[in-house]
Amino acid sequence: MESLLALVIGGLYATGLYMILRRNIVKLVIGLALLAHATNLLVFTSVGLTRGRAPLVPEGAETTAPGVADPLAQALVLTAIVISFGLLVFMVVLLYRAHQSIRFSELDELRNTER
Repeated sequence: MESLLALVIGGLYATGLYMILRRNIVKLVIGLALLAHATNLLVFTSVGLTRGRAPLVPEGAETTAPGVADPLAQALVLTAIVISFGLLVFMVVLLYRAHQSIRFSELDELRNTER
């Protein structure tokens, strides 16, 4: 299962980088979203996939029982999802506002507006 996820992560990274290197603004946004998803999958896969019980500490015990999922990776991925979604929405709104005022579709057209 981890080897399949490694292939998916590699595909997401390759596609995301290819989309970022294109000069279209929509492809830039899609590429950044793909890179964020690939990174989340990488963190989630790096701690190992564990099927089992929820990482709850039973009453009277001080640690979780062995064989449960690692809650730290899940918390990191959840935080990364929230942050990446916030950044993506901010970037889309910023680019939409710039598109309204400048009317561009390629990133090269933004250079002419600085002068």
